[in-house]
Amino acid sequence: MSISLSDSAAQRVSAFMANRGKGVGLRLGVRTSGCSGMAYVLEFVDDLNDDDVVFEDKGVKVIIDGKSLVYLDGTQLDFVKEGLNEGFKFNNPNVNGECGCGESFTV
Repeated sequence: MSISLSDSAAQRVSAFMANRGKGVGLRLGVRTSGCSGMAYVLEFVDDLNDDDVVFEDKGVKVIIDGKSLVYLDGTQLDFVKEGLNEGFKFNNPNVNGECGCGESFTV
């Protein structure tokens, strides 16, 4: 099982963590939402939960709860700039389809 970060995502998360001044790492997860069924969740982690799995890539700790790991295994988190928009992009090999707006997905 693995989770990875692109160079730009690792730099962005590291900068956020430094500005925040505290925290263990970044939590990736999924929740039921959207027109396709599941949506990604990103949040900073100050304390680990018992079911958390911790991955480290490019000096950044990525924390995933046990239930979400099944859906996120093999995912690469990227940070992209497209015109005036910028944000994190999930390159998830488990996705079978996405909604038109890109906010939710199915596996």
